[in-house]
Amino acid sequence: MTVVLGERPVLRDVSLSVNPGEVVALLGSNGSGKSTLVRTLLGLVPVSAGEVTLFGTPLARFADWRRVGYVPQRSGAATGVPATVREVVTSGRLARRGFLRRPSAADKAAVTDALETVGLADRARERVSTLSGGQQQRVLIARALAGEPDLLVLDEPNAGVDAANQRAFADTVARLVARGTTLLIVLHEVGPLAELLTRTVVLDHGHIVHDGAPWAPGYVDTDRHHVHGNPPTPDLTHAPGPIR
Repeated sequence: MTVVLGERPVLRDVSLSVNPGEVVALLGSNGSGKSTLVRTLLGLVPVSAGEVTLFGTPLARFADWRRVGYVPQRSGAATGVPATVREVVTSGRLARRGFLRRPSAADKAAVTDALETVGLADRARERVSTLSGGQQQRVLIARALAGEPDLLVLDEPNAGVDAANQRAFADTVARLVARGTTLLIVLHEVGPLAELLTRTVVLDHGHIVHDGAPWAPGYVDTDRHHVHGNPPTPDLTHAPGPIR
């Protein structure tokens, strides 16, 4: 897959698969193409050459977006509307229940489960605007989880987030791993997620320079674009997954 924006190639001959149940971290320096890649996989940026498939269906024909949860980069849950945490998370059920039907018992249970998963059940009645930036990010993750997606895509969920909320996010990922949720997460550094990752994919100037199992010490020098460690050869013989 190749993506050209204007006259500038942003992604060059990228090939990436995400298999069911995997937790894949997409790493690289600023401008390496990480966010462009995930936006392209979700149809938000056009492909210049190649093809994207979601759950075995070409992107152009894919319509079951309830199966995909997405939290974009640097988004905030507080939009000036005096909504509570639970109200924001409940909006994540709209794709499944529609705008006109009242929330069912199943809808309410899914919202409660999403809040518990991100560790914010005790803040459900509070105004979102009273929460910290890291907590608001977890509210948005809960909103995506409330839709019960098969694939969850998170673009830099830890950007600008303090250490406490990074640990809380790692706890959330651990709960999702236990359920077998498939995750694609854009990160600048692995941090507390190291032991939870199935694979790391490293981008450098629009090219994938590593795709394989996580390695020790598991980080990327974003100034030198250098991968530290000796990554093992990845096993990509799984059944077709959410992304091809």
